[in-house]
Amino acid sequence: MLCFRTPLLHPFSLTFSASRQLRKVQARPFRSSIKMTSAKTVEHIVLFKVKEETEASKVSELVNGLGSLVSLDTVLHLSVGPLLRNRSSSLTFTHMLHTRYKSKEDLQAYSAHPSHVTVVKENVLPIIDDIMAVDWVADGLSNLVPPPGSALRVSFLKLKEGAAGDEVLGVVRGIPENFKQISEFSFGENFSPGRAKGFSIASLAVFAGPTELEAVDSNQELVNYQKDKVRDQIDSVVVVDYVVPPPPPAQSASL
Repeated sequence: MLCFRTPLLHPFSLTFSASRQLRKVQARPFRSSIKMTSAKTVEHIVLFKVKEETEASKVSELVNGLGSLVSLDTVLHLSVGPLLRNRSSSLTFTHMLHTRYKSKEDLQAYSAHPSHVTVVKENVLPIIDDIMAVDWVADGLSNLVPPPGSALRVSFLKLKEGAAGDEVLGVVRGIPENFKQISEFSFGENFSPGRAKGFSIASLAVFAGPTELEAVDSNQELVNYQKDKVRDQIDSVVVVDYVVPPPPPAQSASL
């Protein structure tokens, strides 16, 4: 699949790939037991870069605060935590937020909700150096909630001026046919350009786990073949890997 080692975030979205200290903070997936099929699903990915000097407790507050937003009615799926790997040299994020919605209107309602605004203002913005968000509409997802332990590869493409966007989308669409390790694939054109740093095409590939993801990278001949199909059309790329963490432990009822 496409993975360029060359070179997203809105004040109301989040994702990070950081230092070892930050990786110690527990990531939180939510609604991991929900499985359903949707004809159209809105994908919302936010990437964050946490300041290096940030205390682990503050990073935990960011993760827990964003994770609590899964209770909002419009949210179909929410997972947030540290990145497994940041493959981009110019944009060095440390954490990622992945959410899904039935419609653009539901995403807008989430962004405007007072709980979301408060978490961003109090727990996110004070401790980040950079943020980026990309939104797109995906077709025919069979499982709206990637299982815990799944590995996600998220790719954002910035096209050269005058590039044939439809041609690039066609190549991206064919990625799952060449990489059988992919269990679910989502792609589309970003519809929130003001938050995406100029990146206009996004994809999200789901793998059973990190082993299956690494197997893709080991097939360099096929990877390079896929890259060569669009290399002349691409100005820069952001690629990050993320593992869906296990759900937080159930809280015991107090007497």
